[in-house]
Amino acid sequence: MSPSATSPTTMTEDPTVSNLPLISLTPLLNPSSPSFTSASHALLSALRTSGFLYLTDYTPLIPPSTLTNIFTHSATFFARPQPQKDALASRSASSNRGYMRPGREKVSRGLTAQDVAKERQEAGEDMKETYEIGREGQEGNPQPWPDVLDQTGVEFRVAMQDFFLRCKELHVVVMRAVAVGLGLEKGFFDEMVHVGDNNLRLLHYPATARAAFKEGRVRAGEHSDYGSLTFLFQDLRGGLQVEKLEGGWMDVEPREGTIVVNAGDTLARWSNDLIRSTKHRVVEPPLPSSPFLPSNPSSTPSPNLSSTSKSPSNLESETEGHPPRYSIAYFCNPNYEVWIDALPGTWENVDGGKKYEGIGAREYLFSRLEATVREK
Repeated sequence: MSPSATSPTTMTEDPTVSNLPLISLTPLLNPSSPSFTSASHALLSALRTSGFLYLTDYTPLIPPSTLTNIFTHSATFFARPQPQKDALASRSASSNRGYMRPGREKVSRGLTAQDVAKERQEAGEDMKETYEIGREGQEGNPQPWPDVLDQTGVEFRVAMQDFFLRCKELHVVVMRAVAVGLGLEKGFFDEMVHVGDNNLRLLHYPATARAAFKEGRVRAGEHSDYGSLTFLFQDLRGGLQVEKLEGGWMDVEPREGTIVVNAGDTLARWSNDLIRSTKHRVVEPPLPSSPFLPSNPSSTPSPNLSSTSKSPSNLESETEGHPPRYSIAYFCNPNYEVWIDALPGTWENVDGGKKYEGIGAREYLFSRLEATVREK
C-alpha cells in the first residue's frame, strides 16, 4: 500500500531495502502549528542520520495533475529527434542550462576533473540524458527553450517555469524547518535562498539491456549532490540506491505520493558535517513484477505508474532488458552570492572547530559542475 497522510511509516526487515523516514509537509506549511517544531526536528534528524527521507502531503504546493503534466512534457521532450535536442545543448558546465546527451556528464564521487576522467575510463559513461533548467532572468545565461521549435515547446516552457517556482517555494519551506531543527530562527535562511539559484533537471534513462549492467555499467554513478537539498520525483521503475552508514547499499523504493529529499554537500559543509550528504547511485532496477515493455517514446510515464503481480517463473523471459526510467530532480542551492561558512551552533563546542574554510556558494557549485561535465 502506498503511504498516505494517515498511514504509518512502513518498516522492513530486509537490510537492502530502504527504511527512510516519512515526514509530512502538512505541519511544516503552518509555522504556528503546535507540531511545527517537532516536525522540524524530525526532518533534521533524518538529514543527520541517513541524509535521505520521503516527504509526504506536498500536494498543496504541487498538485498531482501538475506533476503528471511535467512527466508528460519530459517524455515528449526526450522523444524529440536528436538534432532538435542537440540544438538546445548546454553551453558549458557553469551555465547549468540546456540539453546534455548521454556521456556528456559523469556524476562521480571524484572532486576533480582528473578523478572523474579516471572513473569514466574504469566504469564507463552514465546511461542517461538530461535537460537542465535554471532560474529566469540571470543576466548572460539564457535558457535554451524548445519554444523556438513548435507549440509543444511553448507549452513545455510554461509548464516548467511554473513547476520551477513551485519547487522554489517548497525549498523555502523545508529550509525553515532545517533552521528550526538547528536551533536557529525560522527565517534564518530566507534571505539566503530567496533568489532561486536552483536547477530543475529532467532525466531520461533509456531502455537498457540487462547484459549492460552485468558488464558493470550503471545508469548514474556513485556520487553525492552538490547543493543544499534535492527534491526527487520519480516513476516506479526503481534503481536508486543510497549508501548505508555501516557500508553497502540499500534500495530507495519508489513510493507513490512521496518526494525523495536528500541533503547535498553544500548543506553538509554549511552545517560543519552535522547534516549528512549521502552518496547514492542509479543501478539496475529490481526485477519487475510486470512484463517488460519495449521502449516507446510516444508513451507517457507517470509518477504513479502501477504494476501487477507476476509469478517468478515468468520473470526471466520478460526481463531481457529494462524499460526506460524517468525522474525529475530539483537541486536547491543558496543564492550564489551567499558565503558558506559553518552555521552558528554547529562548530563552537566541537573539537577542531570549523572543518572547512569559508567559500562562496557560486564558486563551490561551479567547481563541482566543471569537474563532471565535458564541453560540447
